Amino acid sequence: MPASECLLLAEDVACSVDGRRLFSAVSCRAARGDVIEVRGPNGCGKSTLLRCLAGLRRIQGGRVAMHGDIAYIGHKAGMSDLLTPLENVRWLLRLGGKRPKSEQVDDAFRRVGLGAGRDEPCAALSAGQLRRAALARLLLLDADLWLLDEPMTAMDAAGTALVQELVAEHRAAGGAVVAATHRPLDGADSASASVLNLA
Repeated sequence: MPASECLLLAEDVACSVDGRRLFSAVSCRAARGDVIEVRGPNGCGKSTLLRCLAGLRRIQGGRVAMHGDIAYIGHKAGMSDLLTPLENVRWLLRLGGKRPKSEQVDDAFRRVGLGAGRDEPCAALSAGQLRRAALARLLLLDADLWLLDEPMTAMDAAGTALVQELVAEHRAAGGAVVAATHRPLDGADSASASVLNLA
């Protein structure tokens, strides 16, 4: 596929919550290799915009077009407390029709540095460990476009560096990333990221 292929096109998107307009006329385009950082103060609609882009929330104006596979990780890890990260990830992948090999699953958990925690109940894990489990799921989904809501929340310095490495690798492999974030997504290469400010 061409490197410039558009994976996301949003035009004049508007959304209201409980009768209050959060944002309007928001437009962005993400092609392969692009990183878009959605910035703005708390409550301005960053998370809502990502849900709109993912098709999880109805928009009141404009349009959103997607091409290729997408993966969305919300502000919460989306894991059952009663299951282990490994059980959660396997179940969620099966739900989406994905059946990676055992060695691929092992590699993903190793890559995110979860270690033995992958076999502990999620209720016993820290927020940072749950975020790492969500990142393992992200890697196994093998999607073209990542939509990430504050992916570095609850992460220590090593976890923040991991997120930046994964983003850099994904864009180098021809993927694109749109993320709500207060910190640069792409480490030393953050100057090449586009910023979408929501007031």
